[in-house]
Amino acid sequence: MQIRLFRQTRTWLALWYAVVMGLILTLCGFVVYEVIVDAYLVSIKRELESVTGTLHNVIEPNLKQPGRIEPIFQQVLLNTCVIESGCPTQTIFGHKQRILAEDDIISTIHRDKQYYIRFIDSSGRLIAVVGFLPDKLPPTVQTKVWQTVKDPQGNRYNQKSLPLHTQDNQVWGYIQVGRSLKELDNRLAALKLVLALGLPITVLLVGGSSWWLAGLAMRPIDRSYKQMQQFTSDASHELRTPLAAINATVETVLDTEHLSLTEARDTLASIQRQNYRLAELVGDLLLLSRLDQQELTTQWEPCCLNILINDLIEEFSALASAASLQLTSSVLCHQPLYVMGDEDQLLRLLSNLIANAIKYTRAGGYVTVILKRNNGHAVIEVQDTGIGIAPGEQKRIFNRFYRVNSDRSRTTGGSGLGLAIATAIVQAHGGSLCVQSEVGKGSTFIVQLPLKTFRY
Repeated sequence: MQIRLFRQTRTWLALWYAVVMGLILTLCGFVVYEVIVDAYLVSIKRELESVTGTLHNVIEPNLKQPGRIEPIFQQVLLNTCVIESGCPTQTIFGHKQRILAEDDIISTIHRDKQYYIRFIDSSGRLIAVVGFLPDKLPPTVQTKVWQTVKDPQGNRYNQKSLPLHTQDNQVWGYIQVGRSLKELDNRLAALKLVLALGLPITVLLVGGSSWWLAGLAMRPIDRSYKQMQQFTSDASHELRTPLAAINATVETVLDTEHLSLTEARDTLASIQRQNYRLAELVGDLLLLSRLDQQELTTQWEPCCLNILINDLIEEFSALASAASLQLTSSVLCHQPLYVMGDEDQLLRLLSNLIANAIKYTRAGGYVTVILKRNNGHAVIEVQDTGIGIAPGEQKRIFNRFYRVNSDRSRTTGGSGLGLAIATAIVQAHGGSLCVQSEVGKGSTFIVQLPLKTFRY
């Protein structure tokens, strides 16, 4: 069920990401297409405006009668083809077609641009043409300055029309300067092909990448989910054990007809022990939850680690003597070391480490607490000559409810939360906790806490 849930979530994340990216890329492709089209058309229109305006200014002052070809046409435009006299072949611009401007500037129209110039009278009849003549292109100009027209083959042409007037201000006709848009259309067709093929391929690549990225993003979630499942399972196990013991004790009492005072006291003592263990476990879980959510009220104040360690050595000396161990401390600094923190939490941290060291050290062994200073940090080492921890277990022992070899026996005591609580307390104080261990030779738990600096 869990695998199916995460796969569905991963699939939906990848799908939505691909859809959104597809829409964005489609919109960007459309914008790019429109920008390119607009840029080409603006460039073409500027060229046509320049040519049309120059011709208009040169030819119009020399026109005398409407619809009549004046000598200025041949002077300005070489190879002008007059329709009435017949054009044996379509005239193509030479290598360079000269257009004389008023300021004697010569502008050049190149053959590959396929320009044409047409002169039309006021009735829409074609009078003359210069250069490339599109087949059966409608000669009518109507009143539009700009036109985009098509020939029967579907080729498009962009042309500009300007009215021409005679010297006495009569309408002579119109001049049309046009250019083939075949080059533009070919480029746009290639761009459409690139977009049509590129967008789906890009979306597929984005979908595959998003699937991979979604897997990476969901790994911490999957890990947290598994840890939560493991935590729930372990917590249920730990809670079930004392509850089952209490229930069994109560059932035994209920099945007994006559219960002596001694038996009653033993029964209540057993229930009390299980209830104490249950309350301790719930308290540990609540402490961990508050530490994780940073909801625990802490009294931040300077704490002297020298005093804390001396108090703990004195407190655990009886427990160490009962276990036939030697518990000592070693302070390797001349001045007291202070850290900012909560004294109760720091006592809980060091108590867990010392208690574990005593618990897993055989009789006749040693437990030593060392305090020293290292680059602005207070370093506390809890060394023991106990059973040690295998390299593969050294990172996992800080997990909640984890015990080496999954030891659930009651002989070792505890619920497996001690090191998890210690880690949470260290992290809350801005420090670190690690372990160095060798099986059969002992372990050393190292705590580093930032020192409190005093200014005088």
